[in-house]
Amino acid sequence: MKLTTALATLLLMTPAYADEIWVTNEKDDTISVIDVDTLEVIKTYPTGERPRGITFSHDFSRVYICASDSDAVQVMDPATGEILHDLPSGEDPEQFVLHPDDRHLYIANEDDAITTVVDTQTRTVVAQIDVGIEPEGMAVSPDGKIAITTSETTNMAHWIDTETQQIFANSLVDSRPRHAEFVKDGTELWVSSEIGGTLSVFDRDTQAEKAKIEFKLPNIHPDRIQPVGFELSAGDEFAFVALGPANHVAVVNAATYEVEDYILVGRRVWHMAFNADKTQLFTTNGVSGDVTVIDVASRKAIKSIKVGRFPWGAALRPTN
Repeated sequence: MKLTTALATLLLMTPAYADEIWVTNEKDDTISVIDVDTLEVIKTYPTGERPRGITFSHDFSRVYICASDSDAVQVMDPATGEILHDLPSGEDPEQFVLHPDDRHLYIANEDDAITTVVDTQTRTVVAQIDVGIEPEGMAVSPDGKIAITTSETTNMAHWIDTETQQIFANSLVDSRPRHAEFVKDGTELWVSSEIGGTLSVFDRDTQAEKAKIEFKLPNIHPDRIQPVGFELSAGDEFAFVALGPANHVAVVNAATYEVEDYILVGRRVWHMAFNADKTQLFTTNGVSGDVTVIDVASRKAIKSIKVGRFPWGAALRPTN
């Protein structure tokens, strides 16, 4: 009985750690850490210059940060906020993606028109792949066999064989592609085109275009509808698409490719991240300097959280 009581007391004394959303702030050179339970910023960590892309190792023991103006990918200990070391990333790293092997980072280098592949264990560059002008978005298939780089000025998605590190196909998209994701167990590739105002859907096996999603909002000029980041809900049922200076997130039925709803968020919405069970979505709003929390079930914004200046990237860190 004493052991049971002692154990219960110990459990009560043990702090409960909530999941976190990590947000990069371009203008402040910081990361804001949001507690998912309280919906408040609980920590702010300094980074290199102009942090943008952010992702965690598979065990969440390391966080990788694209410090674009520092020409480095920084590796941080998320438990302490300490920058452990920099990785050789090439010039102006914007976005990146971690391969399923949890070892290789594929990095878009906007100024050099290349994709750099870095081994995070040996901290060496293992390949540099010539791509189109101003590469930005990065994706990798769930099986790790294909990486994607989108080039903003060439208006293409480049399909890269990760075994040979060579491009094997190019897909033309609308103007200024920004973000890419493999969805539906890797059978489709989705690419957003910021200036074109569309989202293109490609078949993974044939690289053929299956659909093109367009967005229309009443009382908002089409030039302001600029899709950038997007995320898929549980089961890949719906896509939530950030529409930039339109200040809305679109809700797209991923089966029919039809737009079902629009959600008003902060100013100049860039990217987003779900909480662990995908019941809440956190959007980074660059101009208003805040994060909007969306209740996924009701498709309504429930809170605005002030972060640093020009928040850009977002990533979930489960801590339970």
